[in-house]
Amino acid sequence: MEAEWHNLRINLSKTTFQSLQELSFTKATPVQAASIPLFLSKKDVAAEAVTGSGKTLAFVIPIIEILLNREDKLRKYEIGALIITPTRELAIQIDEVIKSFAKNVPQLTQMLLIGGNSPQDDIDDFIRDGAHIITATPGKLEDVFKKKQAGFDLAASIKSLEVLVLDEADRLLDMGFKASLNTILSYLPKQRRTGLFSATQTQEVEALIRAGLRNPVRITVKEKADTDNSNIQRTPSSLKNYYLICESDEKFNYLVNFLRCHKDEKHMVFFSTCACVDYFTRALSEIIKHTDVMCIHGKMKEKRKKIFAKFKDRNSGILVCTDVMARGIDIPDVNWVLQYDPPSSACAFVHRCGRTARMGNIGNALLFLLPAEDTFVDFIKINQKVPLEEWNKSENVPDVLEKLKKLAMKDRAIFEGGMRAFVSFIQAYGKHECSLIFKMKDLDIAKLGRGFSLLKLPKMPELKSKSFPDFEEAEIDTTKIPFRDKTREKARLKLLEDIKLNGPQKVKRKMETVSWSKQKEKKDKRKARKAKKLSNKRPAELSRNDLDDLDSDIRLMKKLKKGKISKEDFDKEFEDEQVPVNPDNKCSQ
Repeated sequence: MEAEWHNLRINLSKTTFQSLQELSFTKATPVQAASIPLFLSKKDVAAEAVTGSGKTLAFVIPIIEILLNREDKLRKYEIGALIITPTRELAIQIDEVIKSFAKNVPQLTQMLLIGGNSPQDDIDDFIRDGAHIITATPGKLEDVFKKKQAGFDLAASIKSLEVLVLDEADRLLDMGFKASLNTILSYLPKQRRTGLFSATQTQEVEALIRAGLRNPVRITVKEKADTDNSNIQRTPSSLKNYYLICESDEKFNYLVNFLRCHKDEKHMVFFSTCACVDYFTRALSEIIKHTDVMCIHGKMKEKRKKIFAKFKDRNSGILVCTDVMARGIDIPDVNWVLQYDPPSSACAFVHRCGRTARMGNIGNALLFLLPAEDTFVDFIKINQKVPLEEWNKSENVPDVLEKLKKLAMKDRAIFEGGMRAFVSFIQAYGKHECSLIFKMKDLDIAKLGRGFSLLKLPKMPELKSKSFPDFEEAEIDTTKIPFRDKTREKARLKLLEDIKLNGPQKVKRKMETVSWSKQKEKKDKRKARKAKKLSNKRPAELSRNDLDDLDSDIRLMKKLKKGKISKEDFDKEFEDEQVPVNPDNKCSQ
């Protein structure tokens, strides 16, 4: 139940009230009403709340209040609050919320540390502006902690830390950040307030709570289902969940038909792998005209930030993504979450759905399942207490797979993209966490191949020694399919000519050599940068003679390493070259 801000058991500052009014947050959500007073009364908090329940404000407001009310005001390079979150999109989002509050308190500065930005640029920004509040991803923060240079030492600045927040704590541990978190925590002062916020609590989170929090207050905010007040569900009550059961070779047709029928709405479409995201983004762009189709996945670096911002600003459009966008991301007015590939776990299902129906708004989610996967519906209902309704299938859905197949015959990028996506899907499916429901032996490979509009099935270990008579290969020489991109096609033809002249093995070795050369070039550049840093740190008092002696010693060691001189000769020459400590060659007192 929501509460008025002035009815909370604490007094918020005028600047915080002003920011809340500007952001149109008229009431506190249950997790905010429970967490904020506890945080401000110097308690550690472990909060679990459904997606879209307002967890970000539950820790941003206390951070602002705590830092404003310090007796000793923070100096330029003193860090008062640290927020750690698993993905750069979520970090950017939190940073934007902090910025909305910090603009009314200019004495507090903030900084964002995420992958994709140059570490040196981040250090330069900190040296220039300082930062009182840092929002970061674990890997990047660990790297910056380890950086040492003149005028910069993050470990020294963090000693004044008042608040640590771990947002989406379970995801932080799921993504393998445990080692990075342990390193980061070793730098932090023990006397601090700590908050763990997540939509789900796992055994790993419980272990982290016991290890990192001092007598924490646990907060659990769940939603009651409308149909049964004794039944607790883990998604907002304003979210309607549907499922659609269809065959593999019908799935894409149903997706396209659905998106065409809801073309003026905002959609997020989830796939299991990066290759599937790339392929189906291209496929949807070719087939659904006059619609913005964007994509985000974990292998994208610089582009992700721009695409994320672009989709947030759109009133309609399609974002094709992996589970990198499933947690904590707040994108306004998402009408539908479409789960084209089954989620990796029951928790992932809840988090995907949570991208819509946020903060009390109405939203919808649709899960695509194969006939052999229908028991997943009951599993979600029982395990996650999420009610699902069956979606009424449309009749006479147009077949767009043939069109996609023709596009693959004309553009090698689509042909190869489909093959990579198919392989990645099979591999991901074989490693599914719910292996009792999603079984490899139940997959109809022929129908799946048609569902990807493949011209032929790829050679891969999972399909070895198996035949699929129901799959009809296209009567086309796939080696002659050109790239629509002229630059790529020119490079491909040049490679084919090289193979024809020199043979495949020689070309393969040549390509491996080129690849190795590029890696060596990168390694040499890193060495050169490291050497330059060391030379910059060399004491100014070293004389020219000292440097000459050093060069002579290095040359001598190289001769020994190459076998040009013996160990005895090396020892003799090395001793002869040494300069005595004092003129009398006596020990100094």
